[in-house]
Amino acid sequence: YLADGDIYLTGRVKDLIIRGGRNIYPYELEQAVGEIPSVRKGCVAVFASSDPATGSERLVVVAETRVMQPEARERLRQQIQNVSVDLLGMPPDDVQLTPPRTVLKTSSGKIRRAAIRELYKQNALGRGGRALWLQLTRMTLVSAWAQIQRLGRDVGERLFAGYAWTMYGVLAPFTWLGIMILPKLEWRWGLARTASRLLAWATGTPLTVRGLQHLPTGACILVANHSSFLDAYVLIAAIPRHFHYVAKRELLNNPWLARPLQRVGTLFVERFDLQRSVDEARKVAEAAHAGQSLGFFPEGTFKRTPGLLSFRMGAFMAAAQAGVPVAPVTIRGTRDILRAGSWFPRRGHLEVIVEPPIQPTGDDWSAAVRLRDAVRAVILRNCGEPDAAE
Repeated sequence: YLADGDIYLTGRVKDLIIRGGRNIYPYELEQAVGEIPSVRKGCVAVFASSDPATGSERLVVVAETRVMQPEARERLRQQIQNVSVDLLGMPPDDVQLTPPRTVLKTSSGKIRRAAIRELYKQNALGRGGRALWLQLTRMTLVSAWAQIQRLGRDVGERLFAGYAWTMYGVLAPFTWLGIMILPKLEWRWGLARTASRLLAWATGTPLTVRGLQHLPTGACILVANHSSFLDAYVLIAAIPRHFHYVAKRELLNNPWLARPLQRVGTLFVERFDLQRSVDEARKVAEAAHAGQSLGFFPEGTFKRTPGLLSFRMGAFMAAAQAGVPVAPVTIRGTRDILRAGSWFPRRGHLEVIVEPPIQPTGDDWSAAVRLRDAVRAVILRNCGEPDAAE
């Protein structure tokens, strides 16, 4: 129930007992009855059972005890009724005193009220309980089966990770070589897109793309959230046109990455040197003004924990100064497949959502801020992750 803005959990709906227009949860009565001397603690079940004569629900208490004398059992029944009256304001309709090991429980110790109710309806409570050695054997087998299932899942995950990296290792050299030797930019982009789609297909990773009709046909700036190293591959596979993606200048330190990135038109910006950062931001804005479509990950980085980080202003200043729309694109699923700080890929589903473009309302800083906030709100709504802005 809700009180003063706080939610209080009272119990599970399936355990709810409705009697006399009141909602009764069994837990407190079970605990109170378990405190009565001669009742086995933790071996009490309270549930509702339909009365076949009237169709109404009856409140039933099943309690385990070793007491066998008729007089003592009658006194114990009276004590249970008194506890129920004190706690609920009403006595139970039926009190069943049963021998030990009658109240069924799960392997974790939770009371199986539904199963006990069925035994009660069949008048089978306390009949022919399983021998202790049979119960121990069953619990051992159940535990062993759970361990085998966990081991199977672990082996399956490791096999998938190895297979995924094998597929990447097969595709990457041919893609790298093709990008380096193909003479036309369109051909190089086509090869990269085909390889990215082939990797998703080979690893059995579904890729769903929604809203491609919203992507402008003319120059625009694409802005996407950043959750994993896979994001660039996903965008290349999902977006059927060429964008000049903006990347951090540190990637130029790796020649094996720098050369193919340059060959597909990537623009590099400085993140730490202020003067160089300003100069390169100006070049990016000029590229947008010249009609080039640019792609940004405005968070600038990604973390292991879910959450949409703050957006940097570069993409939105470029859009405002060039007067081109920004297309908000949301990527879902990459963090679950390959998290930051891990090189262990897992199975998952990828989704890309393209929303209608947002036009800047001016060319100054305040217009860029408004544009950033509007785009971020759209991506935050679609990404399914919390707001992690600092």
